Amino acid sequence: MRGLREPASGLPPPWSPGGRRGEHSCEDRGRSMMDSEDLVLQKSKTDQIGHRIVNVSSGKHYICGYCAAITNVGVTFPLQKVLFRQQLYGVRTRDAIRQLQKDGLRNLYRGILPPLMQKSTTLALMFGLYEDLSSLLLSHVSAPELLTRSAAAVLAGTTEAILTPFERVQVLLQDYKHHDKFTNTFQAFRVLREHGIREYYRGLVPILLRNGPSNALFFGLRGPIKQCLPEATTYRTHLINDFICGGLLGAMLGFLFFPLNVVKARMQSQIGGEFQPFSKVFMKIWAERDRKVMQLFRGAHLNYHRSLISWGIINATYEFLLKLL
Repeated sequence: MRGLREPASGLPPPWSPGGRRGEHSCEDRGRSMMDSEDLVLQKSKTDQIGHRIVNVSSGKHYICGYCAAITNVGVTFPLQKVLFRQQLYGVRTRDAIRQLQKDGLRNLYRGILPPLMQKSTTLALMFGLYEDLSSLLLSHVSAPELLTRSAAAVLAGTTEAILTPFERVQVLLQDYKHHDKFTNTFQAFRVLREHGIREYYRGLVPILLRNGPSNALFFGLRGPIKQCLPEATTYRTHLINDFICGGLLGAMLGFLFFPLNVVKARMQSQIGGEFQPFSKVFMKIWAERDRKVMQLFRGAHLNYHRSLISWGIINATYEFLLKLL
């Protein structure tokens, strides 16, 4: 064929079986495209698995927090009731115990349903939301980890305040002055409903002032305190260390934020009437207790021991269940 010339180099022409360079380059490009598609698919599958792992992990934190709260409330409720009487009326421990003795064994666990529902849900949110929000903020915000985790703790604590109605009803059921008005949780909710939705959230300000900062301190100091304890080598020693760590933190924070709980108890013991601001209620209590700090902290020693036991149980149970699940 005249129109075709042999290559001067002596190499086989591109149309010959040994010279299909164009076809080879096309095949190579095809293979590389397929390889890149496989990599993308594998990456997407890996991401999906990663998301599933995060979801399962965060769900585990919610469950562990929920179970830890139920264990704690069942053990420490009578002690909490003594403490509440001291916060509300400023009486001594002996007098508060006498009040409970007069109420009788039948009323000892009166009002346990609201804290059981509130505490279990609150701690589930506290631990679960903290882990979820920490992961979310760490992956989207370029800030120091300590600051990011503190923000996550404050946000989790603020979210917990949604459950204020349960704390509200708990206060009313534990106050003997309201014993003749209702006998159970559902009656208390019904009475509050007559005054509007706002009545359920009486005392919200001290709860917000307490929840966010206490969460930030709890999660921020839990790791450093545990590192200062002797190294744990068995499940038993891990359990003891977790109890000590949680107990010390709970006792410290319970003492630090005790005046806020005093104001909260006073605000929430009222049904209907004027919604007094936090500052006004605080100053009223301050005047009633002779403007003495020691009077304002009456009952704090019992709260210290209760928090020591309570948060020791919560932290140890939470960490133990976390290892099991």
